[in-house]
Amino acid sequence: KRVLAMAHDPDVPLLERLRFLCISCTNLDEFFEIRVAGLKQRMEIGAPAHGPEKIPAQEVFDKLRREVSELVRQQYELLNDVMFPEMAKAGVRFVQSHEWNKRQQAWLSEYFDEQVVPVLTPLTFDPSRPFPRVLNKSLNFIVRLRGQDAFGRSRNRGMVQAPRSLPRIIKLPEHLSQDGEHNFVFLSSIIRVHVDSLFPGLKVDGCYQFRVTRNSDLYIDEEEVSDLVGALEGQLEASRYGAAVRIEIGHECPEDLQQFLLDHFRLQEHDMYLVDGPVNLNRLATVCEIEDRPELLYKPFTQGIPEELLTDIDIFAILAKKNVLMYHPFQSFGPVIDFIKSASVNKDVLAIKITLYRTGADSPVVDHLVNAARAGKEVTVIIELM
Repeated sequence: KRVLAMAHDPDVPLLERLRFLCISCTNLDEFFEIRVAGLKQRMEIGAPAHGPEKIPAQEVFDKLRREVSELVRQQYELLNDVMFPEMAKAGVRFVQSHEWNKRQQAWLSEYFDEQVVPVLTPLTFDPSRPFPRVLNKSLNFIVRLRGQDAFGRSRNRGMVQAPRSLPRIIKLPEHLSQDGEHNFVFLSSIIRVHVDSLFPGLKVDGCYQFRVTRNSDLYIDEEEVSDLVGALEGQLEASRYGAAVRIEIGHECPEDLQQFLLDHFRLQEHDMYLVDGPVNLNRLATVCEIEDRPELLYKPFTQGIPEELLTDIDIFAILAKKNVLMYHPFQSFGPVIDFIKSASVNKDVLAIKITLYRTGADSPVVDHLVNAARAGKEVTVIIELM
């Protein structure tokens, strides 16, 4: 709610408001993957009420459902009634399918044929082709069909899964936009408009997006697991297909298809959220990277450096005289890296001991620590794996 409040704040630059809206979506995803998933497990096993208030799990869930429903309503109301109109005025438009002109239609049709179709696998259901596995938080479409396939078999439902390799938002080329405008199209709109071509011989009566959120908590018995990294890798893979805890469906989807999806994923109506827009708002975050709209973003922030370090004097000589307190992220992390680099080559340094909470795959800190170890120094690093 606090993050979404930032998206509502008119004093925040427009694209930053969109970014906050996206963050509120990812936060809610993680809340369902971990917290709500655990709560539903307690409900299933009939676990006794716990916590200082001793509120039964079912009661907590019912209250959460009401709170989350209102939060989701506010998210999409903000997007449709405020963000889209204001962004269009600023020259950043999401072009809906009914707004495509002939040139845009032709370009998007070619894009669909060349970039989208080769990686799609449309499916119809029968005993030999059961409902496919659905990845956690992936974009999918349930399709209502009518008619017979090439083998004379009647078909009434199909499905299209959008691989994660496909961008969810496509920027139209400059020659298809007005001067200075940034025009974007949702992948879901492109697939929905062209879905007929994916089921030759069948009549498509409707195509509706949905997304499933799964239990993604990691369950590791540290006393029983000798290889923590290996165990985590297995758990992370399994979490992609954990038990479903929530399903988001386009609000225009008919009730019988809603029920079909609920039944398949073993969910109840209170686990379903009907949304008026894309089922994953976080994908809109890519639009926040527009470089030629500085007025729509926060002004760039330049991190400071303490006066004591604005010299060419060796950092060990400075620290021999006084301590230097760093304020992150308001002050640069560069001096910390320089400190470790200096330690890695200083002949008087015998050992480096450091805790790294998290580190990237390409980390200068790790590079300097490796160099220190190669130079014969004792290097001990505590890294948080969980």
